[in-house]
Amino acid sequence: MLTVAFAALRARWATFVASFVALALGVGLIAAMGLGLASTFDAPKLAPERFASSPVVVMGTDTLAVESRRRLPLPHPHPVDIELVHRLRALGPVVQRGGRDAVGVDAPAAAVRKVVGDRAQVLTGDERRRADPDPERDAEALVAVNSLLGTAGGVSAFVSVFVVASTFAFAVALRRREFGLLRTAGATPGQIRRLLLTEALVIGTLASAAGCALGAWGAPRLARLLVDGEVAPEWFTIREAAWPFHAAFWTGLLFALAGVWAASRRAGRIGPIEALREADVDTGAMPLGRRLAGLALFAAGAGLLVLTLATDPSGLLKRKTYTTQPMVLITAVALLAPLLVRRTAGLLPLPGVTGMLVRENTAAAVRRTAAVAAPVLVTVALAGSLLGSAATVTEAKAAEARTQTAAQLVVNGDELKPVEPGELPGATLSASASTAVFVREEGTALIRSDARAVTDPAAFASLARLPVVAGDLRDLDDRSIVVNEEWEKHTVGETVDVWLGDGRPASLRIAAVLAIGTGSNGAFITAANAPVAKADRIDVQLAEGADLDASTDALRGTTGGTVRTTDAWAAATHPRTSPQTRLGLLVVLGIALVYTAIALAGTLLMATSARAGELTSLRLAGASRAQILRVVAGETLLAVGIGAGLGLAVTAVNLTGLGSALAALSAPVAVSVPWGTVGAAAGACAVIAIAAALLPAWRATRARTQAVVRRRRYSSVTATSSGGQASSGT
Repeated sequence: MLTVAFAALRARWATFVASFVALALGVGLIAAMGLGLASTFDAPKLAPERFASSPVVVMGTDTLAVESRRRLPLPHPHPVDIELVHRLRALGPVVQRGGRDAVGVDAPAAAVRKVVGDRAQVLTGDERRRADPDPERDAEALVAVNSLLGTAGGVSAFVSVFVVASTFAFAVALRRREFGLLRTAGATPGQIRRLLLTEALVIGTLASAAGCALGAWGAPRLARLLVDGEVAPEWFTIREAAWPFHAAFWTGLLFALAGVWAASRRAGRIGPIEALREADVDTGAMPLGRRLAGLALFAAGAGLLVLTLATDPSGLLKRKTYTTQPMVLITAVALLAPLLVRRTAGLLPLPGVTGMLVRENTAAAVRRTAAVAAPVLVTVALAGSLLGSAATVTEAKAAEARTQTAAQLVVNGDELKPVEPGELPGATLSASASTAVFVREEGTALIRSDARAVTDPAAFASLARLPVVAGDLRDLDDRSIVVNEEWEKHTVGETVDVWLGDGRPASLRIAAVLAIGTGSNGAFITAANAPVAKADRIDVQLAEGADLDASTDALRGTTGGTVRTTDAWAAATHPRTSPQTRLGLLVVLGIALVYTAIALAGTLLMATSARAGELTSLRLAGASRAQILRVVAGETLLAVGIGAGLGLAVTAVNLTGLGSALAALSAPVAVSVPWGTVGAAAGACAVIAIAAALLPAWRATRARTQAVVRRRRYSSVTATSSGGQASSGT
């Protein structure tokens, strides 16, 4: 069997090129992503920066833990009290660099611990880095890298098995007559299946090995791309690890065998008489098993969308959800593609003889049309769903921010200075500070909720336009809190036990409850419950007739912050899509587009080469080469158009679900379709497909026509010669 498989591979190497390249690329991407993931699991131990010259650092309490081992960072860490600093100076030099949250001490650690006791934390060695500004930034960056690589790896695996299965299935469909001849010669269905699985094993082994080498080459370049795109920290590099290569190699081999398994079962059922008499019209292209699988997946995808919408609509706004959930619907529609292709192509009113040939050939060659449409469907659906969902969520957040304040101006900045009375006569000013509160839910889980501490509750209630579902913002005072519906306790008048931003416990009455919205509707407390929080935002409603420019200059000079109109502030603080997120999505779409190019080129090269006899017949029937090429191009464009249409349908379903989730959350519905990206993806698919179809069509019509003409001339000369000899003999 192995000898026969190698012979088949040598004879039909062009048939397997697309599968080999797609599989090698998939394994390479999985290996590169795996190496990147392995490099994110543990951040390297970096040297302290803020107190690099101090052997010991004394830092106030900066985390909160309540009857659990999980510790959450406090937004307002405790300072090192002055009396303790005086006692530390008796041990050695004390260094203070910005803020009172930590000091460096040049003294023995044991002596420092004896003086400090449980009043603060004593850090030595690498732990001193906890006192650096934003010590978690590198860990958070690695989480972002981990998420990006995990998503890209998942998409690579999904598209890889999709393309490999599609190209293997189409290659098997083109070899029906070959398998019929083998059956006529005595081959059993089991031998046919084993032949295809052996071919897949050989291709899978070679492609997986090549892919591992490609992954080792590409991983460092991927790391540099992430660093240059500011997704990963500057020090991020690829570390040596063996498991990504094992995972990639065996996954690639599994993809190859899985991709050909279903096709081999269909090939084993081909009978000798059936294969030899089968016409070019595809029959049985939509077996019952595939139809049931497609319908089941579509029901699962739509059901999951409806279930999430009914039980947890905010879950649809999460990037992990809107990145992975469309794949279920994409797979379902791809499985049902032969059924959809025939119905769609048969209904299109294409004028003229060329249009009739295009329509009928497309409807008759269901396997070829579906094999072309499927990768286009994947690319268009991913482009529309991923970028459209990201843009929809971010635009909804920006619109929500704009509508939640009646202020004309918004001032931002660290530690804003207060506006003195009389500087803006008749204006309403609401100052607030960023903070957080902690609540224990379900008896054990300690949950952090971002919050804002308002200085003047009356001014806040006057300017805020929050989505209140119960209670009244005017009831907010020093003994109460405003929460949202996501909290376990969210009944007006109920008392909730919380821990404030500095770790102090407090029991506060719920004054009002907000809708969840896009997730930006956190809690609100008064400044008395966050005394160390510095105002970083002031909402300003000017008096009627006040000069906007003069007021802006006055606010800028008084507060020392950045003054913008509400629209400008929303645009600046809620950009459509962050560069890091956009880079991640473009990486995913780039992977899908490369796979689409491979699938289209491989499928159309195989299909058009196999149609050489059909194209020659058209040429000899009187059709010009230009007419034949127009027919081929028309069929290709129609197949690409059907794939793009199916992709847009999947996009519409996903974005409709997302828009419904925003409406259910009382958030602004701003559904955004990235027409430019979708159009560019579809256009690229069309260009690749036409090039891959026309080149073999042009060569086939030229070579076959010349050969037939030579045979006819030879037959004519032979007939004339034979006729002359007969006459002479007579």
